[in-house]
Amino acid sequence: MNATAFTARLLTERARPRGIAGWRHAHWLAVGTVCLGAFLGQLDASVIALVFPALGRHFGAGFAAVEWVALAYLLVLVALLAPVGWLSDLVGRKTVYIGGFAVFGLSSLGAGLAGSLWILVGCRAVQAVGAAMMQANSVALVARGVPEHAMRRALGIQAAAQGLGLALGPSLGGLLVEHASWQWVFWVNVPIALFGIVAGWYLLPRTRTAADGPTTVPTTVPAPRGSVPRGSARRTSSEPRFDLPGMLLLTGATTSLLLALSTASGLPLPGWAVVVLLAAAAVLTLALVRQERRAARPVLAPGLVNTPGVRSGLVVALIGYLLLFCPLVLGPVLLTGAGVSTAAAGLVVTLLPAAFAVAATVGGELLPRGWSDVARCRAGAGLAAAGLLLFAVLPASGAAVAAPLLVAGYGLGLLLPANNALVMRAVPAECSAVGGGMVNMARSLGTALGMALSVLGVHLAGAASGGRTVLVALAAVAVAAVALTRPTARRDGPDRAGFDPHGPGRRGPGGPEGLRAR
Repeated sequence: MNATAFTARLLTERARPRGIAGWRHAHWLAVGTVCLGAFLGQLDASVIALVFPALGRHFGAGFAAVEWVALAYLLVLVALLAPVGWLSDLVGRKTVYIGGFAVFGLSSLGAGLAGSLWILVGCRAVQAVGAAMMQANSVALVARGVPEHAMRRALGIQAAAQGLGLALGPSLGGLLVEHASWQWVFWVNVPIALFGIVAGWYLLPRTRTAADGPTTVPTTVPAPRGSVPRGSARRTSSEPRFDLPGMLLLTGATTSLLLALSTASGLPLPGWAVVVLLAAAAVLTLALVRQERRAARPVLAPGLVNTPGVRSGLVVALIGYLLLFCPLVLGPVLLTGAGVSTAAAGLVVTLLPAAFAVAATVGGELLPRGWSDVARCRAGAGLAAAGLLLFAVLPASGAAVAAPLLVAGYGLGLLLPANNALVMRAVPAECSAVGGGMVNMARSLGTALGMALSVLGVHLAGAASGGRTVLVALAAVAVAAVALTRPTARRDGPDRAGFDPHGPGRRGPGGPEGLRAR
């Protein structure tokens, strides 16, 4: 068997057993498998904060060094979500998703065995590669694997799994560190990853077969500015090359931004480093925009970003997870500063992701049946704004802030699944993994910014004043999300619509025939 045949066989996804594939509820088994990855990724993102003190003692390192155990994970995750989504469209979403479980499990085993802090940071970076392989495909596998009438509920269940992982992370991390050791925070992922590999192999439907050929996505590139009408595309005679410059520019821009925020929050770097890092982030962002406009297969797919409803939807996704993660960081700071015990503060803050999970799963049942996803987004953002504002002005006690956290979490549970559904309806089916990767990239960037901005506010203005100021600002951002939410249209395919997902325009010369109004 030559290398080409071996690669083709390796990338040919296994069909589900006939008994499973023929069952009329089989799509819910696929949703459950996707939820396993969503749960694992968010669990590992939230559990790490409880391990910082133990890591500092074990390795004899300060907080500024230890925090890179979390930052390395978030930076790699943000940088790779879109490229992995692109890769998944080429080789198959099921293949990449199952591979993500394998990478995540092996790197978790290595993290627990790490003999130095920087080896641990490296293992966390590899862990983020596995997380990106899962998260870049989670929304796409759900959106394209369930019937249209069940998509909103399926996306809600997936979002609820994320919320559950986010909620259980702090309490589970505290228990493992106190009663076992910090290594078990990573080793607990290994059996979950093994189960995910088996479940994905048997329960996920195929997304690519040998008959699909080497690639199933269009091989178009944007035409040079001024050479052809805007929105048209030119074909290449060879396979599209991976946009390595775009990935490096995206990584550099996000790293510079988060490093600038960390330095302003107390990272031991010279004061002028903040200005230099912010300037570097701006320059790299401009270079990224220019690179993506001319790349054959850009990381961020300008054609998708410029599709009506997608750009604003990605911004709303970023805002939603910013609103979700900031209170998880600020809540314990405000409550423990007011005399609430750490354990009690953790239980109170858990109300936010718990309400998020409930609302994302069944919260829509309490709304009028005729409400569209746009109406659900706006109602959810309004509730989140009200809850965060109440959290900011009420006394910092468990009894006082419990209701605001429930309201904010419930609102976010309405907002995010409906917004994700709007975005995925506007993305052509052939590019669903790229679109799903961009949604998850916005989520991860929102999570990273939530952590960085919360620490910055507390560092600049103190725990009580800074935390409340950030919460008021978050309420204002939630109101902005109401204005950003817009209806979208469903695309049936780029060929029918003359749509080039990687080109600079919104629509090719094929006109609007490929659009189906929602």
